[in-house]
Amino acid sequence: METTIHGCKLYYQWQPKNDGPVILFLHGWGCDGSIFSFIQNSLAEKASILTVDFPGHGKSGEPPEPWGVPEYTAQLLGLLVELKIDRVNVIAHSFGGRVAICLSANHPERVDKMVITGGAGIRKPISEGQKKRQKQFKRMNGFLNKLKKIGFMKKPVEKWQTALRNRYGSPDYIKLSENMRATFVKVINEDLLPLLPKIQASTLLIWGSADTETPLWMGQQMEKDIPDAGLVVFEGRSHFAFVEEWQRFVVIAKQFLLGGNEA
Repeated sequence: METTIHGCKLYYQWQPKNDGPVILFLHGWGCDGSIFSFIQNSLAEKASILTVDFPGHGKSGEPPEPWGVPEYTAQLLGLLVELKIDRVNVIAHSFGGRVAICLSANHPERVDKMVITGGAGIRKPISEGQKKRQKQFKRMNGFLNKLKKIGFMKKPVEKWQTALRNRYGSPDYIKLSENMRATFVKVINEDLLPLLPKIQASTLLIWGSADTETPLWMGQQMEKDIPDAGLVVFEGRSHFAFVEEWQRFVVIAKQFLLGGNEA
């Protein structure tokens, strides 16, 4: 299914079940909603399932301009209004955790319970080496942007900028379009830590102890700052702990989200 909200095409899958709660799935950066298919199949008998492909991912279009987490959240809220869904439970991974945090903190009436696994949203401390690399990149890229204004220099400068990004950028950043690069930078620079105490939804955090993308200390910080939160650690598992131990994840998520509704 497709709709256009805030000037951007949004692809979603909606499987309503009249007598069950709604579970909203929010995927991570570089993925799409299909990553949750094995979990959806396990929950569909007891709940309505709503899955989205975030703009710039899967079958959705790119944002009309660089978006941050508030814009992604606003579009998602628009979808809930369009589908006449008043309240949801959430299962979110990585970047999806950012949107889940923003939605639940700013619209607490919309979210009942959340399962966040490997959730992003807390900024990592920047080392001195990283700061130095950032300054070098900004200085060199700024110089190339000035050169680009000279007509005959545009094409060679674009090649040099590509080489510069390949040298200094992360793999996620390098493969993006210009618009999505600006979106990526905007997203990762947003620190959602101040929103955590505002979350009223009961929240279960599931983390891999060997997660290097969103290290375990982030899950521990979220458990501390979210008023009603608990943390489950999958020992030795990575940023994709929910895939690596999907059967265990499904059992825990079912019990937490459906409780007495689960046979």
